[in-house]
Amino acid sequence: MSPIEPLVFTGLAALTITACAMIAFSKNLVYSAFSLLGAFAGVAGLMILLGADFLGIVQILVYVGGILVLYLFAVLMTSGISDVKLSNPRLSVKIAVPALLLLIGLLGKVIYSTQWFLAEQVITQPTTAAIGESLLTTYLLPFELISILLLAALVGAIAAARREVK
Repeated sequence: MSPIEPLVFTGLAALTITACAMIAFSKNLVYSAFSLLGAFAGVAGLMILLGADFLGIVQILVYVGGILVLYLFAVLMTSGISDVKLSNPRLSVKIAVPALLLLIGLLGKVIYSTQWFLAEQVITQPTTAAIGESLLTTYLLPFELISILLLAALVGAIAAARREVK
C-alpha cells in the first residue's frame, strides 16, 4: 500500500460524511441537492479506491448524471418549495439525539471489543476488462437481446409521445 492511500481514503471519507451531514441539516433543498453531489462523488471515489472501478464509474454516470439532475430539476421546477413550514421541528431532535448517542455508544463498544486481525495485502486489479470480456463472450446473446428490448422500448416511447391528441 502506498503511503498516500490512507490520506486519500480519509479525504474521501471526510467528503462523504460532510456532504451527508450537509444534506441532513441544510434547511435549503437546493443546498441539500448540491451536497448530494459531494456525497455521490465521495462514494464513487471510495469505490474506485477499493478496486471497484466499474461500480465507481457507474455511480458517477447513473447517480450524478441522472438522479442528481432529476432531483435538481424537481427542486428548481417546483414552485413554492421554499415556503414549506415544519409543524413540530423540535420533536424530531428530542428523538434523534438520544438515538444518535445510543448508536455511537453501541458502535464504539463493538469496535473496541472486537478482536481485529490484519488480512494479507490484496492487490486490486481493474474490473472493467473482465466485465467487457464476459459481456462479449459468455453473455453475448443476453447482452444483444437486452439491447434489442431497450431499442424496442425506446421506439415505443417515441411513438407514444408523438401521437397527436384529437
